[in-house]
Amino acid sequence: MDDAQQPLDADQPGDGPTGIDPASVSAERFDQMVVDQLDLLPDDMVDGLDNIVFVTEDRPEDGSLDLLGLYDGVALTERGQYGFGELPDRIILYREPHLAAVDDEEALADEIHVTLVHEIAHFHGIDDEQLHDLGWA
Repeated sequence: MDDAQQPLDADQPGDGPTGIDPASVSAERFDQMVVDQLDLLPDDMVDGLDNIVFVTEDRPEDGSLDLLGLYDGVALTERGQYGFGELPDRIILYREPHLAAVDDEEALADEIHVTLVHEIAHFHGIDDEQLHDLGWA
């Protein structure tokens, strides 16, 4: 067997998490974990969330495991005549990419928390560069 065909050894230093089997964390369990992490966020972070819904999906539309979450809307800092009749903005958390990024449910809860903070920051108009400077990206 040549090197390209040998299985990876998960115990090698530098290897990332091997991930959680998606069958072991149902969509309902993941939804509950998102709700639990939302409840743990500080009031001043969530009090201004108006006309926004939180959604979970298995994967992004492209099917990749690279994207943990997405803010789909118009940031507060970019709103002009925003108001009555507007469809709600969405914060989407993707279950399978989260599961692939961690090794256990404790790490999953932490990753969900970080993703929520990151996407809520986008709602407030904070971009990825600012989030990186703040240690959240």
